[in-house]
Amino acid sequence: MRRIINHIKKIINYLRKYSRQISQTILVCFCILTIIFFMPREKNNQLEFKKGTPWKHEQLIADFDFDITKPENMVQAERDTIAKSTQPIFRYDATVADSSCHKLDEYLSGKRTSSIGKNRIKDFKEFLNELYGAGVVSDNDAELIRNGRFRYISYNSDSSQMRKRSSELLSCSEAGKRLTAMSDSLLAENEIVSIIRPNYLYDENGTRLKIDEKQKGIDTNFTKLQKGQRIISYGDLINDTKHHIIDSYLKEREKRASERSSAYRTKTLIGQILFVIIALFLIYFYLELYQPEVVHNAYKFVFSMLTASVFPIIVGIMSSLGHTNVFILPFAIVPMMLCLFVSNQAAFVIHTITILICSTMLNDQYEFVLLQTATGYSVILSLKELSSRMQMFRCTLIAFATYSTVYLCYSLITSKTVIEMHYPMYMHFAISSMLTLIAYPMMVVFEKMFHFISNVTLIELSNFNSPLLQKLSQEAPGTFQHSIQVSNLAAEAASAIGGNSLLARTGALYHDIGKLKNPVYFTENQSGGVSPHTSLSYIESAQIIIKHVTDGLELAKREGLPKRIQEFIMTHHGLSKTGWFYISYKNEHPDEEVDESLFTYPGPKPTTKEQAVLMLADCTEAASHSIKEYSEENINKKVDDVIDGIVRNRELELSPLTFQDIDTIKRLFKKRLMAIYHTRISYPKEIKKEDTANVADDNDASNAQQTKEEQTTDAK
Repeated sequence: MRRIINHIKKIINYLRKYSRQISQTILVCFCILTIIFFMPREKNNQLEFKKGTPWKHEQLIADFDFDITKPENMVQAERDTIAKSTQPIFRYDATVADSSCHKLDEYLSGKRTSSIGKNRIKDFKEFLNELYGAGVVSDNDAELIRNGRFRYISYNSDSSQMRKRSSELLSCSEAGKRLTAMSDSLLAENEIVSIIRPNYLYDENGTRLKIDEKQKGIDTNFTKLQKGQRIISYGDLINDTKHHIIDSYLKEREKRASERSSAYRTKTLIGQILFVIIALFLIYFYLELYQPEVVHNAYKFVFSMLTASVFPIIVGIMSSLGHTNVFILPFAIVPMMLCLFVSNQAAFVIHTITILICSTMLNDQYEFVLLQTATGYSVILSLKELSSRMQMFRCTLIAFATYSTVYLCYSLITSKTVIEMHYPMYMHFAISSMLTLIAYPMMVVFEKMFHFISNVTLIELSNFNSPLLQKLSQEAPGTFQHSIQVSNLAAEAASAIGGNSLLARTGALYHDIGKLKNPVYFTENQSGGVSPHTSLSYIESAQIIIKHVTDGLELAKREGLPKRIQEFIMTHHGLSKTGWFYISYKNEHPDEEVDESLFTYPGPKPTTKEQAVLMLADCTEAASHSIKEYSEENINKKVDDVIDGIVRNRELELSPLTFQDIDTIKRLFKKRLMAIYHTRISYPKEIKKEDTANVADDNDASNAQQTKEEQTTDAK
């Protein structure tokens, strides 16, 4: 049992020791799974192209052998030609002639007069047989033959198919007219109509079957593509033929993709998983090795990984929905936000890897990577130091200019002529560049969510016209002047050791705002030599002095100051003591055990370069006012004593300051305090003209010599 407990303790200790690495690995894995979930398993093959325009995508190469079929309109035209050219089929009815002769005989028998003899009736019958021998068709069928311009017709007779000249055929109307002329109007019109019946009847079904049989023999193959054959190159003009070939090939490719087995999709998924794992862990290891301050800052690390995941997810969704034009997306926001809140170096790496992940889901991969990386890099270079919000608009113009220039160069390299360039792309670039302006409101949101603070915000906060600093200057003028001196020292020291000078300056301006609650209890705000501490005990005075830290924190929260500035207020005294009151109390109570917590600031200790620099600058500037004689020796000694005391008390043990940094800060503080407290020359009084006679020449010489010596000392 004890062994199990010890084993559990080891596991718990291990988890505590590597809690940061474990939590960060979980976050990276979460981002990997999210990206893979939204990545399409089938690449979207829908390429936008239009007849009569240049091909604006990469060179299209056939992935398989494929027979290109004729376009539907071409096949339909052949069908129509066959339908029009196919000879109509008729059915011959030999009984019609006998039936018509029988009716003719009936009509004439009823009209026997002296004028009609047997021979005449015989002639009528022979004439009718001649008409039927030529062939009689209905008026509609005759119209069909004439419109089709058929020279022959086919007809079935005695189970065999025969052919007859269409010019020999008579319509029922024509045959009737001839019979009327032959009978000299002996027969009435209605009698003629009932006698003349078509003996060649149009066989619509037979004709349709014949047409269908011929149409089935149409060759639908247009051309044959071989695997690896170039279909079209970038910039080639899309004519009718190429348009049909491209359309047929893409449809076949999509059809084959839908028929692919689950094994193929599994292989694609494995490739996507491996690639995204490599990509995101490259970001992680780069930050671990070259940007450790990002990895050790939970907010920055989370922000970096989420930023790297957002656009791959968006591109995956768009690709799955069939939206292939991703150039309108503001990819430049990624490097812009990373430059503002993380670092320029991290922005380079994360933006590049983000673009590579997105490119795996697109068709025009080379063009996409070229444009987005070039634009992202130009934005990073333009945001080396963001000092005003107007630079965001400048970045928008730079992004559009880079997009346009790089695309122009790429088009000139790959296109045949300038006319063949795809000019609507410039509209997409303009939209993408304009969308980068949403970084402006997003910057405020990210500052609140991740406790970031941008240079723009720092500049706005460090403006002496801000309400809080105005109030400090009016109600605690001594503290305000002290804060200005400390901010100057802290900013220069931070810059000298590679810290954020703007952050150090702004933090220094607000570090003592807690003194606004009881300004008169602090020496710098007292006048007339009267101190309210004379009526208080040492403990009460110490508590009032210590309380300016918590009061300042409450005021900062109430005024909405960023958390980074609040940290300066909490850490500028660390866990040090109110020295004067603590020592005085101990001296008056030598035999009493002192409760040190009553004289100790709440802390915590500084954890960043900027916070540590503020502590050193604050203590040094305050202590410099206690120097009785501002000589180089006294100033140097005071700076060394103050900073060495802070180091000795281990107030800087949590900060990343090195001994070399501390030596640099010492030298800088000594130099600046000497410049602040240097001895100035005494200007001579003007001697009136009437008094010049009473001044001896040797006194003039002495005064001149003294002035010269003072100037020399001042220069040193």
